Amino acid sequence: MANFYLDNDDIRFYVERGIDWAPLVALVEQEFKLPDGHKTLEEALTFYKEVLELVGQFSAEEIAPRAADIDRTGLQLVDGEVVPPKALKQVFDLIKGLELHGLCVPRELGGMNGPSMLYMLNSELMARADVSTMTHFSFHGGMAMAMMLYSLMEGSTEIDRATGVIKKTRWQKEIAEIVAGKAWGCMDITEPAAGSDMAALRARGEQDAGGNWFVTGEKIFITSGHGKYHFVIARTEESGDGAFDGLKAMSLFLVPAYEDVGGQRVRHARVDRLEEKLGHHGSATAAIVFDRSPAQLVGKRGEGFKNMLFLMNNARLGVSFEALGLCEAAYRLAKEYAAGRPSMGKTIDRHELIADYLDEMQTDIQGIRALAVYGTWHEEMAQRLNIALEHKVEKGGLEAERLKKQFRSHQRRARRVTPLSKYLAAEKAVEMARRGLQIHGGVGYTKEYGAEKLLRDALVMPIYEGTSQIQSLMAMKDTLGAIIKNPQAFVKRAAQARWRSVSARDPLERRVARVQTLSKSAQQFLITRTATDKLRALGGRPLNEWPREFLKNWNPKRDFAYAMLHAERLTRLLADEAICEILLEQAEKHPERRELLARYLDRAEPRARALHDEITTTGERLLAKLAEREDAADRSVG
Repeated sequence: MANFYLDNDDIRFYVERGIDWAPLVALVEQEFKLPDGHKTLEEALTFYKEVLELVGQFSAEEIAPRAADIDRTGLQLVDGEVVPPKALKQVFDLIKGLELHGLCVPRELGGMNGPSMLYMLNSELMARADVSTMTHFSFHGGMAMAMMLYSLMEGSTEIDRATGVIKKTRWQKEIAEIVAGKAWGCMDITEPAAGSDMAALRARGEQDAGGNWFVTGEKIFITSGHGKYHFVIARTEESGDGAFDGLKAMSLFLVPAYEDVGGQRVRHARVDRLEEKLGHHGSATAAIVFDRSPAQLVGKRGEGFKNMLFLMNNARLGVSFEALGLCEAAYRLAKEYAAGRPSMGKTIDRHELIADYLDEMQTDIQGIRALAVYGTWHEEMAQRLNIALEHKVEKGGLEAERLKKQFRSHQRRARRVTPLSKYLAAEKAVEMARRGLQIHGGVGYTKEYGAEKLLRDALVMPIYEGTSQIQSLMAMKDTLGAIIKNPQAFVKRAAQARWRSVSARDPLERRVARVQTLSKSAQQFLITRTATDKLRALGGRPLNEWPREFLKNWNPKRDFAYAMLHAERLTRLLADEAICEILLEQAEKHPERRELLARYLDRAEPRARALHDEITTTGERLLAKLAEREDAADRSVG
């Protein structure tokens, strides 16, 4: 029988040896003291493997055979309700029967209490079968977990400190409904004329005299927007309100889109339309209209942007695994076709060009997976340690300080790689789907083999959950901001990389250090160039203002023009650097991973040299041209 878990040696490496399960499972299972929980690490891992085998077989034998039908039929909007194709309904009826919607939900709330890591690995298996099915699936259990985590963050969940068992939580009824497969939720951010510009959002949250909240406005491009429970970000404060200026004018709400009463559906929010998309035909993308829809405030007023980022960090890692699944599907499809397609006396997988294509696809997939697993592990460790800090230990004690130090370390590592992972996985999904189609030749352009579907499905990944450009700007800002904050630490890391590049006894470690050195050199060039521009801009200011202006008042839009120009190049370089570091650590623990590291370095080293060259030698012409336009615009206004 086909099984997308058992046929993937790289995923199995992580499950069996590559993931440090012990500290994570100890947090998940409350040191194995939960009444109905696993009693040992081995027992928990046995369960995780059973789930992965189940989902691997389900994805291969139930989802994949229906993918073409789901894609061909799509969804329809009938009398204000979204009607799924028969094949998709069959899949979700089966998922409901398997109780997979509660995979990560605590047992006391009706779930299986699995870690997010298990959920992410399952997501890749599902996405390999059909990304639109996986995407819709993620808005079931994922939204249930969001409800629980938001309740924990705002303090409306009660936990027994001695046992770690949840006594009650704010949205317990809604969570139970989702776990049972009777509902799902979604995240409503984007509005007409307000894509990545959060300050331009116009949906409003208003409170009546009785303290009740209502949301009014339109949201567009909402994935699984036909769900019952909507997390909606809306403006609650007027600009100029002091503490609530800018993004602090936004608050987050949970809005039930409808209620089923006596067999009749009463709508509080309307599905205005379904987008006709290039791909992802099994995933609804809807426009939603709220008209004084009853809403529940999540957390406090003004915390909407902060709460949204919390949800999106997990979503971006989820897209990494979704993109990985599609990359794996494109690679497997191309490899199988090439192995059976004869040309000039041999199958085309034995022709040098095609063999190189396939080798690069396999290597990139394994590199992206290393980055995604690393990011997910640290993100989940950070979240669970934060829960422990808030609900399980006494504040101010030695144990709290120990956990806080661990939390900050994991949070820092997760923040470093999350935008890199989302960026690289999404961009490579498009590249690999395109390459897979090319390997198929003329038949790839037809619908016979499914290569064209993978390309259509891949094209949205660099767009949703934060575009590739947004990820790049985040990575650039964090990287250069860290140098400005602590230049001595950066200089030390750069010097250590240069030293290891010539002195390390392991040749693979020397090669990794060379990639690190190129990355650090590019970063140093960008920060030096940025500082030079900043100093030049201070020429008209009194000398006594220079320290304050230079050290504190950094304006990303004004001061980082050269770095913003090269943000994507820097992101690709940072991603290769991070992957090489992760694979080196794996190779030191597991000698069988040295071959993968060597393969990845064969690709990463020339890329790093080229990216370094582009960052340090190009861009002046374009920046000068943009500056001329800005000057002309200023003169016309004046």
